[in-house]
Amino acid sequence: MIAGVILGVAVLAVGWKVFAQPYTYQGSLIDPPVSAAEIENPDQYGNPFRLSEQRGKVVLLFFGYTNCPDVCPTTLAQFKQIKAKLGDLADQTRFVFITVDPERDTQERVRLYLDNFDPSFVGLSGDRSDLEAIWQNYFVYQAKQDTGSAAGYVVDHTSRIYAIDKEGNLRMTYPFEMEQEAILDDVRHLIQE
Repeated sequence: MIAGVILGVAVLAVGWKVFAQPYTYQGSLIDPPVSAAEIENPDQYGNPFRLSEQRGKVVLLFFGYTNCPDVCPTTLAQFKQIKAKLGDLADQTRFVFITVDPERDTQERVRLYLDNFDPSFVGLSGDRSDLEAIWQNYFVYQAKQDTGSAAGYVVDHTSRIYAIDKEGNLRMTYPFEMEQEAILDDVRHLIQE
């Protein structure tokens, strides 16, 4: 009997070693992680938002604009699906949208836009000078392009998603149209770290 118990423990130990491989993140890993630059701005409801106050939660950060015809609505729809699939873990995650078009994206316009996806998503707008400092800290490209149409201009912009861990460290980024399940798996792992 004792030999059977010892054999059972040995099998469990070998099985644990074989199957307990370290997790491999699927985003573009920032190694070593760097402290995420502070973001401080009123949200779409006029409430103060500070990135540093989100510690203890995983933050997915995206830079876009409300008139965007493709990348932004696709990414925000992806955020909505990720949040739904997180289930009970969703309250440990923040989804943050920061405008790259402050001339048109007022606080109210950002609120109405995000209401189409999820009113709990955080939307930040403000003065161009305040936003430029944030863009610079996150190496965000943005440039107006005149289309010559009645719709006015479009904004070329960085389309990556930034993942910030519970300690406030920038851990990885994801390119546009990264497979949703890959982001979801990474977020779940970051929550459970």
